[in-house]
Amino acid sequence: MSHILIWNDEGQPFSPRFQDVYHSITGALAQARHVFLGGCGLPGAWADAPQWRVLETGFGLGLNFLATWHAWREDAQRPQILHFVSVEAYPVSAADIRRAVAPYPELLALGEQLAAQWHGLLPGFHRLAFENGRVLLTLCIGDARSMLRAHQPFEADSLFLDGFSPGVNADMWSPEVFKTVARFCRSGTAVATWTVARAVRDALAPLGFVVEKAPGLPPKRDCLRGRYAPAWPVRRRPQVEDAERVLSPGHCAVVGAGLAGAAVAHALARRGWRVTVLDAAPHPAAGASALPFGLMAPHVSPDDALLSRLTRAGIRATWAQLTTLGLTEGTDWAATGAVERRDVTSLRLPPEWGQSGHWNETTIATADPLGRAGLPEDTPALFHARAGWVKPHRLVAAWLAHPDIAFRGGAEVAAVGPAQQNGWLLRDGDGQVLAQADRVVFAAGPGTRRFAPALPLQPVRGQIVWGELSADIGAAVASIPVNGDGHLIAQVPADNGGASLSIAEDSAVPRLWMSGSTYEPGDTGTDARPADRAHNLARLARLHPSLATKMLAAQSPVHDWAGVRCASADRRPLVGPIDPDAPAGPWVCTALGSRGLSFAALCAELLAARWHGEPLPVPAAQARAMDTRRLWR
Repeated sequence: MSHILIWNDEGQPFSPRFQDVYHSITGALAQARHVFLGGCGLPGAWADAPQWRVLETGFGLGLNFLATWHAWREDAQRPQILHFVSVEAYPVSAADIRRAVAPYPELLALGEQLAAQWHGLLPGFHRLAFENGRVLLTLCIGDARSMLRAHQPFEADSLFLDGFSPGVNADMWSPEVFKTVARFCRSGTAVATWTVARAVRDALAPLGFVVEKAPGLPPKRDCLRGRYAPAWPVRRRPQVEDAERVLSPGHCAVVGAGLAGAAVAHALARRGWRVTVLDAAPHPAAGASALPFGLMAPHVSPDDALLSRLTRAGIRATWAQLTTLGLTEGTDWAATGAVERRDVTSLRLPPEWGQSGHWNETTIATADPLGRAGLPEDTPALFHARAGWVKPHRLVAAWLAHPDIAFRGGAEVAAVGPAQQNGWLLRDGDGQVLAQADRVVFAAGPGTRRFAPALPLQPVRGQIVWGELSADIGAAVASIPVNGDGHLIAQVPADNGGASLSIAEDSAVPRLWMSGSTYEPGDTGTDARPADRAHNLARLARLHPSLATKMLAAQSPVHDWAGVRCASADRRPLVGPIDPDAPAGPWVCTALGSRGLSFAALCAELLAARWHGEPLPVPAAQARAMDTRRLWR
């Protein structure tokens, strides 16, 4: 029996932990529409708003979210972006979500989309994206107070107070939780809940909530609804947040058409911006993002360090983009998983992951993934289920295909300065204006140093080795990437005539392998070096001896590719203003290092959220860890 949820004889979901049902026998959808949507005046209240932010305590089976999403879809005057932030200490299973929506035909498709992203829910924040990024669910796994305190405060427009009865889950309805919730309210924030318990009303009133009983949904006689309307002035956000926010979308110039720049352009275009992307190269993805294909896999440490948490959040953000942008799985990217070889002494996972059951997507590798990777069954390794290979130039092209994004190649920016009235002018080396924009973002890799000399940006050269799998060994080479000391990616279909590799046209699409990369800080050369090839081949022989021997013995041509990445002094991305005293000035989204595939989408969402006062995709502490202003704190 599940300790989270069971279905009783009447078909109601029941919590053994709290000895309470998730919703009344009249149905969760009716309750969601009457109590929460109706109690907050939705959908009418959000008419023509640029965005709407719902904060919920207690996600449960997700029916409140699905009802809100459905109302948004059906409303011609819906906001451009719907944010739904919810906390949940004990997430149910995807199967339970599917069962919960089964009685409601109008929610079946939405419930299936939610269930498809219902994975990897370890404690912490998880950003789920729907409707091409226009409906964003930020799910916070943990107890309500700690999760809310971890958030960067945002102004909620609607507040759904949900959860099991105050009689069995008093902590959820405590004055301490409500005090934390009040930090997210603006004057006029609507609040609704199904309970009219006197203790709840007494806890809300001193915090500035004005609530009243309203007719409930039978068999409940009453429900509660109201507004945040304190008799005292509502405390404003810190001035730095006011200064970096925009009143409305305008025109943004993004310098750099690699992964970072394309991701920023797409995140802003989805929010109504017109974006001009400038690059010195004639086509996008011409720098380090021209890597033929790369591995996207999480970093895992026994203490679940910051980098581990950031890569999980980043991979979830990228994964959502890969599955919704029209990219072809198996050609442009592949959800293969990855095997990470480790020394037996470091083969450890965070101890609390063992308590999270099926939410952990990194496990000790067993015979099955090791066999598919072509490794012996006793190889010490981890298996990352949420990993795979991606062709960066395909992802960049998909991001830049948005109709509100214009790309200009051969446009090398030499200077940026304020325009006479508003905004910024970007000029080339001859002083000619390339673009005039309201905001500017530099995402030009090592080239960003020219415009942000105060930032500790470092070029890092990397060379990889690659080749075509010969017909006699092609089927024997593992389809699961292997990493550890370097990496091996194989069975990737070539881009015939593509931008990244020059492969002759043939009736059969060649299959490629790749290994590397070197890591050479301070080096800006992109020439292929024999010593680096030898280094990469030696690492490949240690990483996967049997396959290395077979591939190299086949005498197929071996090739090299080199590019220059950009890294910060602490190896973390940099997202924020170049000048900490000018938050409305030019920004950077850079220093993704060798993890561009993992970090680009997350960093872009973080930048866009900060400009628009949205809920952040990660806890406030993690956002600060990527902020340029950490360098001056």
